[in-house]
Amino acid sequence: MTERPPMPRTDAQVAATLAELREVIAAEGRDDVTIVAVTKGFDRSAVECAARVGFDVIGENYAQELLEKSPLPDEVQAHFIGRIQRNKVRKIADIVDLWHSVSRPEVLVELAKRSPAPRALIQVAAADDPSKDGIDPKDLDMMLEVAHDHGVTIEGLMTIGVLGNDHRSAQSFRDLSRLADSYGLIERSMGMSGDYRDALAEGATMLRLGSALFGQRPTTGSV
Repeated sequence: MTERPPMPRTDAQVAATLAELREVIAAEGRDDVTIVAVTKGFDRSAVECAARVGFDVIGENYAQELLEKSPLPDEVQAHFIGRIQRNKVRKIADIVDLWHSVSRPEVLVELAKRSPAPRALIQVAAADDPSKDGIDPKDLDMMLEVAHDHGVTIEGLMTIGVLGNDHRSAQSFRDLSRLADSYGLIERSMGMSGDYRDALAEGATMLRLGSALFGQRPTTGSV
């Protein structure tokens, strides 16, 4: 028997989850947190739902999926949160408002070439997890210099937690916040559906939430 895809959540369910998330954020005494509604793997209806219930930022991991869901509602910005392939940048440069996962100097150069005023975050590798993309903190000076030389505005840093290890994830979030502080960078994109509370406690200003909002993904996405 073919397994049925999961039923999408209704606007009311997503709105209720959003209200709960805002309560969690307020309980931390925070008013500077952006929730990025990650629509990866869902169809355009998830973007439309996000807009209807009050999200103004959606996140996508794959260029092709973002193109398929465009044009976006006027009130919604697109953040690109997946691994950035240079040959895909030109296809979505006019759609993406913020690039979260820049970890190579050549991508900074490409962003500058394709966009008149690119904004980005530098992805830093989580401690003790070489499987994740991201720069070593010692390379941040170099990345910031390349960004400056090519007119790319770096607004902060991004990291991915350590899967299955809450303690190491919390430590990587703490380290990222300290690194951002030391460079005077404001934004810290860290925390996903499984670890956003730890990220929030350690200073996240952007939470990337997908399944926590929309439920189980019906597809895995495409490159």
